[in-house]
Amino acid sequence: MNILDFVMVGSNDYEKSSEFYDVILEPLKLKKTLKTEKYIGYSHLGEPEKVIFYVTNPVNGEPATFGNGTQITLLADSKEAVKKFYEIAISKGAVDEGGPGVRKDGNYYAYIRDLDGNKIAAKSNLK
Repeated sequence: MNILDFVMVGSNDYEKSSEFYDVILEPLKLKKTLKTEKYIGYSHLGEPEKVIFYVTNPVNGEPATFGNGTQITLLADSKEAVKKFYEIAISKGAVDEGGPGVRKDGNYYAYIRDLDGNKIAAKSNLK
């Protein structure tokens, strides 16, 4: 049973984040399916009606900040998708937090920090 419904990250530059996530989420088969004045929503191509990843300006009007120790990990269907996610993210201004490779659990990961400092990972199950 999947216990996650969706994840949300804050942004201080809504338009810049939209452009960033539009391209880095593509290899993970996530596409922008919702855009309002307050947030952007991304859905998996297999479930376009179900938004699972949001980018938002904080509703309290305070600047968006990232959590130290907080990480969001998105599933990819292949090592190649993880590599593409990472390469595109870095080319669009993300900060390297751990390049593509097999980690201790035997799966394939890549880690970046987005334009607002949020730590985002892509993972492909190799087991």
